[in-house]
Amino acid sequence: MTQIHTDLAKRLIGEQFPKWAHLEVKPVKFSGHDNRTFHLGDEMSVRLPSEAAYAPQVEKENKWLPILSKELSLPISAPVAKGNPTEEYPLPWSINKWIEGDTVTKQNVRDLNEFAADLGSFLVELQAIDASNGPVAGAHNFYRGGLISIYDEEARGAIENNKDVFDETVLKHLWNLALQSTWERKPVWVQMLHQETYSLRTESFVP
Repeated sequence: MTQIHTDLAKRLIGEQFPKWAHLEVKPVKFSGHDNRTFHLGDEMSVRLPSEAAYAPQVEKENKWLPILSKELSLPISAPVAKGNPTEEYPLPWSINKWIEGDTVTKQNVRDLNEFAADLGSFLVELQAIDASNGPVAGAHNFYRGGLISIYDEEARGAIENNKDVFDETVLKHLWNLALQSTWERKPVWVQMLHQETYSLRTESFVP
C-alpha cells in the first residue's frame, strides 16, 4: 500500500479536483485509524482509507450520510466529492465538509453529565431513523452490529492469552452466554466508535 502523506493528498486534489488545488492541504491534528485525514482549506477535509479493507466506507458514507443528516438535530460529516483510485493510490477516497471542534477530553468538557445526556440523546435520535433499507452488518464494517459469533475464534484466543490475568472459567461462561443472545427488535443504525478520540466538542456535542 502506498504511504499516505500530505504530498500524495495534494497530488490527488490537483489531478482530480484542480479547482481546489490552491487550497492548503495539511494533516489534521488527530487522524483516525481507518482513514488518513487532511484539512483542505478551512472548510473541507480529505479522507484517504489507510487500507483496502476500509475503502467500502467511502461509498457507504457518500450514500447514507446525506440521508441521515436530514433526520438528526446535530451536524454530521457531509460528503462534498468522491475521489477515484489512481495508479499511485489505488483506492477510492473522499472530500467531506469539515466540522470545527475539539477532540473530547475530560479537561475540555464543561459538564460530563450534560455531555453524556447530549450523546445519549443523539444515539436515541440515530436509532429512531428507519434502518430497514440500510446496509446490514458485513465485511464492509467488520460485521459490527451483527452476530457476535463472527468473533468467536478471536474472543476465545483472547481469553486463552489472558488466563493469567483473568478467570478463564468466568470469561468462557460469559462469552458462551453472549453467544446465545440475539437481536429480536427492528433493525437500528449503530455508531460503533464512542471513544473520546472519535467525538468532537463544539458547544456541546458533535458526532
